[in-house]
Amino acid sequence: MRIKKDDLVIVLSGSDKGKKGKVLRVIPDEGKVVVQNVSVAKRHTRPSKTKKGGIVSQESPIFAEKVMIYCPDCKEAVKMKTKILDNNERIRVCARCGEELDKK
Repeated sequence: MRIKKDDLVIVLSGSDKGKKGKVLRVIPDEGKVVVQNVSVAKRHTRPSKTKKGGIVSQESPIFAEKVMIYCPDCKEAVKMKTKILDNNERIRVCARCGEELDKK
């Protein structure tokens, strides 16, 4: 999977189409990602000794094919390329503008 945790992505299809968010979790075995404020479901929890009961909002996983990397410079969804530096380190760059996507 080319999408990593903390990447900024945009949703391409579904009821949340056009929403931008940060990737909170990647599930490579299922090919899914959890994106902040996208595909939010309400869970009804029972009270226990440690937790208070009530209605809790929680992000559900969506398929990784439905999201694409968002380039802040181009301000749209873009494809990415891998660039190899002189010290054999690989970084991800925007295919359109060449801006580095792996900010440290």
